[in-house]
Amino acid sequence: MSKKIYGIIPPIVTPFDQNGAIDEAALRENVNFVISRGVHGICFGGSTGEGHTLNSDELERIAEICAETAAGRVPVIAGIITNSTRDAAAKARRMTKYAVDALQITPVHYLFRPDENATFNHFKALGDTTDLPIIIYNVVPWNYIAPAQLVRMMNEIPNVKGVKQSAGDLKLFADLMITAPKDALIFSAVDALLYPSFALGSHGTIAANPAAAPGACIALWDAVQAGDHKLAQQIHVDLLKFWNTISADNLPANVKFCLAQQGVRSGLPRAPMPATSAAQAERIKAALPGVLQYDKAAMQVA
Repeated sequence: MSKKIYGIIPPIVTPFDQNGAIDEAALRENVNFVISRGVHGICFGGSTGEGHTLNSDELERIAEICAETAAGRVPVIAGIITNSTRDAAAKARRMTKYAVDALQITPVHYLFRPDENATFNHFKALGDTTDLPIIIYNVVPWNYIAPAQLVRMMNEIPNVKGVKQSAGDLKLFADLMITAPKDALIFSAVDALLYPSFALGSHGTIAANPAAAPGACIALWDAVQAGDHKLAQQIHVDLLKFWNTISADNLPANVKFCLAQQGVRSGLPRAPMPATSAAQAERIKAALPGVLQYDKAAMQVA
């Protein structure tokens, strides 16, 4: 890998305007905002970035903007969410034009689930297509890949370098941590359980909480690395309360609302996703100060 990939890596939002077009200036603002909070990398085109709604041209333009704006300050990871090997490979090839350091790729998310061999062959074909490191984004509920299958792919496909584990069962994560190859990267996307994930030795997180409240997630990571579990547990409680207010079917919209509350232009969700409701907004506003108190960068600016 051209850069070390670890730690707090927010899957940044994709700001859309009222016509559903990408707001490029707001996208640059989001990249600069999370980097100013001390994150260790950024990921675009993920679930929080509404990557499932992006066509290939849009994903490529976002790659260009993110790589240019990050300007080598942190690693840049490209998310690919699509339903065919051919399309995923085409998008992966487009990413090689820019300073992208790795790919985050989901299994297919449509109703029809490939069997284990077909899933293996899907990722093998992608590994043959690109030299970029691949992180498998294990997120699709009806297409979860079991730890043994993930380990097989990390062992047998040279540039499959890690997994972003999103299943809520912490045991699946723990199993990955003890069975994965020694050089594999295991990231937690279990937002409610980032603290125990870090304590179990996670190499970091690519999850919605870091996109909405990066400063608090940096504080949590730093506390665990320093062995300050009293502080880490305190941050965990506040992050969990916060997570419970944004976790919903319109999660990306709620992350955008949180960012707007912090003075960051984040645009609208892309239709048909609904914007944050009045009831959600009230709950988020009540919980947000609990996590912003850990944002050292914001306090320095203040």
